Amino acid sequence: MCSKFEPARDVPDLSGKIVLVTGANSGIGYETVKVLLLKNARVYLAARSAEKAKEAIKQLETKTGKQAQFLELDLADLRSVRRAANDFLARESRLDILFNNGGVMIPPSDELTVQGYDLQFGTNTIGHFMLTELLLPALTVAHTHSGTPARIIHTSSSGHSGAAPRADFFDSLKGGPKRDALVKKWGSLTAPWTLYGSSKLGNIILANHYAATHTPDVLVSCSLHPGLIRSGIQRHGPGVFKFVTGLAFSPTPVGAYTQLWAGTTATPEQINAKYFMPVGVDTRPGGRTGDGELAKEVIQYLKAAIAEF
Repeated sequence: MCSKFEPARDVPDLSGKIVLVTGANSGIGYETVKVLLLKNARVYLAARSAEKAKEAIKQLETKTGKQAQFLELDLADLRSVRRAANDFLARESRLDILFNNGGVMIPPSDELTVQGYDLQFGTNTIGHFMLTELLLPALTVAHTHSGTPARIIHTSSSGHSGAAPRADFFDSLKGGPKRDALVKKWGSLTAPWTLYGSSKLGNIILANHYAATHTPDVLVSCSLHPGLIRSGIQRHGPGVFKFVTGLAFSPTPVGAYTQLWAGTTATPEQINAKYFMPVGVDTRPGGRTGDGELAKEVIQYLKAAIAEF
């Protein structure tokens, strides 16, 4: 537990480290990039909108005196994910830390990705899986340069416990009559949260998958709940929800604390294959995270989803 963690004091100097943060033009991702720049990392700010990203980079330069590198990335389009990975690998041979931070939260349930997947699962889980798979060569060689394992930090949520029921899980992930029927059954209030929960369960499954399939001297991987945080990700919520978040939730910078701690300050042994609550509290995740067969099926589903891209 590191409840007294202060990024300005506790994050070490990151000179020579190469870091990529998805969804980084605003919210928790932006705050993460700001600290990384202040600690001298070379940071790639990955975002869908070039205009918003360039404005964020300009603001960050004013605040830190350092310039982040823009990486155009739309996680809801697998062709964009491949272009982004190719762009990064053309510019860098290694990647020390990958923050799979970007995502969407409770958009209208009829919204799909370019390839026809549920927007939340497609963005938060499938997009990040494909990006990570494509960047594995850079991640797995990073330890030869630094002498320490590369890290993948997956931003999940306590909402993972609200994932779709086992029997409905996969039918809800791709556009079509079965998904439409489930969304109708769940209702307009419950469906967005259920689909969000499925995507956040997916993030935990991904974190555990990479921890299990790589030796810890080469790569470590963990997932986390950033806390109840005020940020733009809640823009799709109803008015009452946004009012409550404004009153009760913590400021956006606090949402970056746990992932900054896991990505830069904790030892590799402290984080590998674990799930954290703020700030850095090792916690057993709930819901269906203990269902090993479901986890295997999710990874198989993800591999099939990205196979042709």
